[in-house]
Order: sequence, then C-alpha cells, then structure tokens
Amino acid sequence: MSDGFDRAPGAGRGRSRGLGRGGGGPEGGGFPNGAGPAERARHQPPPQPKAPGFLQPPPLRQPRTAPPPGAQCEVPVSPQRPSRPGALPEQTRPLRAPPSSQDKIPQQNSESAMAKPQVVVAPVLMSKLSVNAPEFYPSGYSSNYTESYEDGCEDYPTLSEYVQDFLNHLTEQPGSFETEIEQFAETLNGCVTTDDALQELVELIYQQATSIPNFSYMGARLCNYLSHHLTISPQSGNFRQLLLQRCRTEYEVKDQAAKGDEVTRKRFHAFVLFLGELYLNLEIKGTNGQVTRADILQVGLRELLNALFSNPMDDNLICAVKLLKLTGSVLEDAWKEKGKIDMEEIIQRIENVVLDANCSRDVKQMLLKLVELRSSNWGRVHATSTYREATPENDPNYFMNEPTFYTSDGVPFTAADPDYQEKYQELLEREDFFPDYEENGTDLSGAGDPYLDDIDDEMDPEIEEAYEKFCLESERKRKQ
Repeated sequence: MSDGFDRAPGAGRGRSRGLGRGGGGPEGGGFPNGAGPAERARHQPPPQPKAPGFLQPPPLRQPRTAPPPGAQCEVPVSPQRPSRPGALPEQTRPLRAPPSSQDKIPQQNSESAMAKPQVVVAPVLMSKLSVNAPEFYPSGYSSNYTESYEDGCEDYPTLSEYVQDFLNHLTEQPGSFETEIEQFAETLNGCVTTDDALQELVELIYQQATSIPNFSYMGARLCNYLSHHLTISPQSGNFRQLLLQRCRTEYEVKDQAAKGDEVTRKRFHAFVLFLGELYLNLEIKGTNGQVTRADILQVGLRELLNALFSNPMDDNLICAVKLLKLTGSVLEDAWKEKGKIDMEEIIQRIENVVLDANCSRDVKQMLLKLVELRSSNWGRVHATSTYREATPENDPNYFMNEPTFYTSDGVPFTAADPDYQEKYQELLEREDFFPDYEENGTDLSGAGDPYLDDIDDEMDPEIEEAYEKFCLESERKRKQ
C-alpha cells in the first residue's frame, strides 16, 4: 500500500496519455486499429522507477480544435480513468462519417473550426398542375344522370334507348324522381310527336313496371305525372288512355293466366300489383277540378280478386293478400260510399278458402291475419274522442295534483276526502292563533315588533367569558 503513495502525481497519467486521445498517431504512441490486448501488453514500455516525493507533472498539450484530414477519431466506450498506472484503456471503436455527408460538407482546417456550418437548401420542385386542366374521373365512373338528361335525347340513337336508360336510373335511384321528372317530361314533349312513339313509350313503362317488382310504385307515379304533363294527344288517345288500353289487354286473359304455369302466373301477379298501384296513384281531374280515382280500375281489381280466389293456389292467394293489404282500406271506403258490400263478400270468401282449400299452413295463417287486419279497420287509428271537461266523476286522476293537509292529530287529508270542508275549516281556525307565521314557521312580522325589540344582541357574561377563553386557547395552539 505504501508503494502506491510514493508515486508522483501525474506519473501514470503522463505515461498513458497518448493512449487516451489521438490513438494511432505517432505523437500519442497508440496502436493501430484492430490491435488486441495481447499485442498491446507486448508493446507496453517497461515500468519506470518510483520517484520519491512529489514531481512536477509535464505541461498538458493544448487540445486540437479539429482532427487532421483523414484522421480517425476513437471514442472510448467507458470514460473512466484506468484504476492503476500503466493499465490500458478499454477497447475503442473508430467512428467514421458517412460518405454522403463527407461529399457535401467540405473539410475544414484547425483555423476555420469555429465557422458556422453550411445549410444545404433542397431545391423546390415546380408543380405541373393547372387550373385549366380537364376534370379527373376514376375508371368506371359514370357522370351524373342529370347532365345527360338535360342534353335531351339527341345523344341517344333512338327514343327507346333514352327512355329505357331513364327507367333504369329511376329503378336504381328512386329518390331522384322529384328532381329529374320535370326535365324528362319536357324532353319527351319534344321527342314524342307521333302515335307510334307514344305507344312505344307506354309499352316501355308497362314492361318495366311489371318485370321489376320494386318499380311498380315508381312506375305508377311516373304514369300519373306523364298523364298530366305530356302535351301530345293523337287520334288514338292520350297517354292515360293508351296505358289503360294496355292494361285491359292483360286483364282480359286473367282467368287463363291464373290457371297457367308458374311463369305465366308470376307475370300475372306483377300485373295485378301494378294495377293496384295505378288505382292509388293515378289521378283523374273532373270538369269542376275535383280529383278522383279511376272507377274502371276499381271494377277491374274486384274481378282480379275473384280470379285469384277461384284458383286457390298458394301463389295466387299470396298475391290476393298483398293486393288487399295495399288497397283494401281504399276499396272498402269507396264501396261503402256506393252502398256496396263487396268487402264483406271478399272476407267471407277468404274464410271459405281457409276452411276448404288445400293450401299450405303458412298461407292460411296469412289469410287469417288479413281478416284480423280488416277487423281493426285496416290498422287505421280511430279519431280521438271530443274534449270533455274533467270532473271528479269522469276523471279518476282529478285530485292527483291537489295539495295534502294535516289535521291537529297529524292525520293527512286531501280534497278527495268526504269531510274535506270540515277539516279544512278547522285548519283555517287553527292558523288564526298564529297570524304572523305561515305553515312552515316563516316569520311574517314586520319591523317594529314589540317582542322582537326587547331582544338585545349582547352576550351573557358567562358566555362571553367562555368565548374569550376559547379564542385564547385557539391562539396558543396555533403558535405551537
């Protein structure tokens, strides 16, 4: 231990100074990169004799501001000083700047080490976008239908293609009917100028309404609008007359269609439902401006129901149920106005089918539900009764919001009690003894009351003494 204290200060530091900085250079006395511990121990200089006393350490070399060009900078992994003299520092690893940064930043000598670093500004790319460039549409995008229809039917080879395109558009987007029907009718007034063109228009709408089930309601609305806004009226008839003639053609073969094969019956059922939508939506204006429904459609629906019930197959009965759910309330009101009992006959026929026909159990259940629906006035809510003034006799909740009082014995009573008047009068007499107070004890006396004037705000001597003692005790505890 005494040997360690005889070493002069800085003796070991001066001997291993070159190994801590600037390794690899001749001045530092370091080893080339990659030298292992064994080779370092072999090249280590022999230990020097211990110097007695304290020796003046050699002056320290001024640090370099920047390494020379091409020199490697070795950074020790651990910055701690070796524990004993002559020990080598831990293995270092060279740090090299990336080639890209060396190419961009010029090398500086020691004199220009404190200069500010140069800032590399990236070049700005010029945009090629222009406000005059055409609009971009992704692949498969179709422009708005409104724009094409506003251009009219000149862009279409034939009138049928234009009408069919619009019908398909309404099928996919029924919400656009209100915004586009006016322009469509104006275009048709300029294109439909002959009897053949009008007949072709009626056929296209009829086929679309009977071939696509979801288009029957929209087709009926379209027919109603065109019947009032198409100006062409040839000798063969206007739009509504041609439409009813086309429906009559299908109506005349109703008995054969109800007995036909599955495909024929399916087409017949689509016609029945479309005729029901026409009855509800097709408006006919009379000479005095009154709007009515087509009576001929009412008669036709009655006969179509007879044809369906005469052939009680499952699909025919299902079609009859759908038609009655759609038009049953309107048909019954119209027949009642004329004093007819056609709905009673139809309900009786349904009950006979349920009892006698060999239909499926589900269809019978549908028919019974239809009878129940008709018994509830087709699900329509009855008008509310006329207003009557509430009285204790006709309103059980008449006394619900009345206040509750208590007798001198604490028994509650309300206005609904038979002896309410007697108890309430007793309550009023009891309150006369305390005229200056309400029920909850609130003081209603004004200023200058003789009883209140006798009351002073001075404390009793004992209370005052106790209060002062409390204040002193609190102050003493606070200072501790």
